[in-house]
Amino acid sequence: MRQQYAVRSLIIVACFVLVGLGVIVQMIRIQNSEAAMIFLLQGDRYAGEFQMFYPERGEIYDRNGHLLAGNRTVYEVGVSLSEMENPDSMSYILGTYLGLTYDEVYKKLTGSPESWEYIVIQDYVGAETVAALQQLLQQLEDADDPRLSGLAFKPHLQRSYPEKDLASNVLGFVTRDGRGYFGIEEKYNDLLAGHPVQIWVPRDPNKASEIPRVPNGTTLVLTLNRDLQAKVETILDQALVDYGAQNGTILVMDPRNGDILAMAATPRMDLNNYGNYFSLYDNGSQYNRAIGMAYEPGSVFKVLTMAAALDVGTVRPETTFIDTGSIQVGGITIQNWNRESWGQQNMVGCLQHSLNVCLAWISSEMGVQSFYSYMERFGLGHATGIDLAGEAIGRLKVPGDGDWYPVDLGTNAFGQGVSVTPLQMLTAVSAIANDGRMVTPHMLYAMLRDGHQYNVPSQYAGSPISAETAHTLNDMLAISLEQESSLALLPGYRLAGKTGTAQIPTDYGYDVSRTNVSFVGWGPVDDPQFMVYIWLQTPTTSIWSSETAAPVFSQVAEQTVIVLNIPPDVVRGQLISK
Repeated sequence: MRQQYAVRSLIIVACFVLVGLGVIVQMIRIQNSEAAMIFLLQGDRYAGEFQMFYPERGEIYDRNGHLLAGNRTVYEVGVSLSEMENPDSMSYILGTYLGLTYDEVYKKLTGSPESWEYIVIQDYVGAETVAALQQLLQQLEDADDPRLSGLAFKPHLQRSYPEKDLASNVLGFVTRDGRGYFGIEEKYNDLLAGHPVQIWVPRDPNKASEIPRVPNGTTLVLTLNRDLQAKVETILDQALVDYGAQNGTILVMDPRNGDILAMAATPRMDLNNYGNYFSLYDNGSQYNRAIGMAYEPGSVFKVLTMAAALDVGTVRPETTFIDTGSIQVGGITIQNWNRESWGQQNMVGCLQHSLNVCLAWISSEMGVQSFYSYMERFGLGHATGIDLAGEAIGRLKVPGDGDWYPVDLGTNAFGQGVSVTPLQMLTAVSAIANDGRMVTPHMLYAMLRDGHQYNVPSQYAGSPISAETAHTLNDMLAISLEQESSLALLPGYRLAGKTGTAQIPTDYGYDVSRTNVSFVGWGPVDDPQFMVYIWLQTPTTSIWSSETAAPVFSQVAEQTVIVLNIPPDVVRGQLISK
């Protein structure tokens, strides 16, 4: 029995050996056949290599279709060393056209290792320069002149900003390695850049059509209004000159949905020359002061204190307060901005005259827990969530912090001892202009990809106060401006707003000679369609917001109603009645 199994096993092994020998014989026959020789002779036609293909970076537009960031074709200018015949002439011609010296070019052409077949003379050369070189090259070739033999041009894309420095603080920039820095370019870098693809590329040019197309990066549409942005930047630049301010920022937002319509800051730079960054900014927080720099805002903060007090029921508009010019909070004396007493005032008067003593009394009446609870609800000390890179969060000290003292309850009520960014303040105050609902500010309006548009929905950050409180405070702030005959007023439109003048803290206390001036305002009061926040750093012609930031607000409001086509109150009333 065992002998039968052994015979069968030997037969099976013999069969496998015969099959293996047959495969080997067939392989040898195929390799030495006439067809194999033809394949080997044509092998280069089927050769190729894996190459990484990078998609075209997505473009950036404003809400009305104005191009803010795109791409332009530039060239790498190089020389095939094996084809070059006259390095002297090549060096002279390329040096002249590319802005290089003869020696610089000649050293590259003759000093490279023998193994190199190709040398780059200059990259990122503009299309006009290349067109001139190509024309000259063609002329020489037609005349059988070899002076530029071997000259080559390789096109590729470079980020381009047609409006140069317009909205530069918002957009950010892209370096030559394809990475976005600051603003939109950094925040949405992955979407804009798309996804590179590694593809097998055949050397046979007839097979180039087989290379699949790499999808471009996502195109973004911003909430910015290009025309309004340009006007606001002009107003800001002139304000720095008129008032001798060091720097500044202006924000315009739709309080109904959080759309940022304009965001201007200084300094700005031509994004096509991002190498100037280090000569303009000491650190990244200065790139966009609207979101990157926190400061003590001063009296604009009083609208939040008043909103909280009205909402909790501590005061009503008609509540009276006898202002004696000073008040004790936490054992420290707090005085008004002019160190004078204003006598009996109602809450509108406290806002109109911007009385520190009155607001410190209000926060004391509210109590620590209630006051700071409302400030937390307004989002102070937290990021707004704006879709821009580099947002700072400021700081709201609260009881329990090692550096919080009882006097802070009084000083925080009028915007000292608390730090915010301009955008944080604008976001918090949006609840007053928007029926008690606080919006989440955003820059992205829509995304365009593969022929489809995806709109970005508005988001809300909560309701820190009731709609009734918002309506009441709206009217109070409008009356305050009107009774003051403020320079912030705009004929034909009822506006609400508040000034803010804040002394600048130093290591030795507050500097009474230098201030940050601010203004927050919105309108029309009966149907708020825009909000404006202004911050001017250390003006020198006047340290008071009422004489600096307030008139700037009026200018911005005027341009805003023109660009957004908002009719005067009388006209809107007639349209509504019809």
